[in-house]
Amino acid sequence: MTEKALSGGLWNKSNFLNKRVCGLWLIWVALVIFAGLMAGGKQLIMMPVFSFGYVIGIFGILANKSLSRKLSYGRPTKGQNRMLLFSIILMFVLMVLIGGPHFADENYRRIWLGAFLAIGIHFIPMAWVHGPSMLVLAVLLIADALLGMLDSSLNFRLIAYIDIGVKLLFGMYLLLTGKPLKKAQTETPLSH
Repeated sequence: MTEKALSGGLWNKSNFLNKRVCGLWLIWVALVIFAGLMAGGKQLIMMPVFSFGYVIGIFGILANKSLSRKLSYGRPTKGQNRMLLFSIILMFVLMVLIGGPHFADENYRRIWLGAFLAIGIHFIPMAWVHGPSMLVLAVLLIADALLGMLDSSLNFRLIAYIDIGVKLLFGMYLLLTGKPLKKAQTETPLSH
């Protein structure tokens, strides 16, 4: 799928050079979900709080070139960039399809669980961008969302806290262990 993202069927850690940026993003999103959950109300996770925090994170983390230079060990391949774009588009399409229909009846539990499920699913193709740990993250987030969808007696806050906890743990893991075992011969640190 990507240039050398898989080597002989095994993951080649030297090709996942931006895991620390992903880790910081996961930590940020977990904190934003927590803030939205605390503001809660009828929407369970207050959408204006979540939306504002999400946009701040996009500009403060993902679009921040200075921060990317500090956290990245190289540029993603073209294949990784394509997979990243695919997973983001997939996430938004799934959010609309799974949670979107519930805006009509204001079933915020279903809206947020649909968003959690879409986000979990979008981490599957992210494995080609940030490594196989994304598959474990995906499975845990998908299971959490499905549990909340299948058992309506479960308190939404519990499902949200599990989602937050998983994102925090994986975010810290990626942020602290994101250094490749060895830099690929053809890769150079970001210099822009």
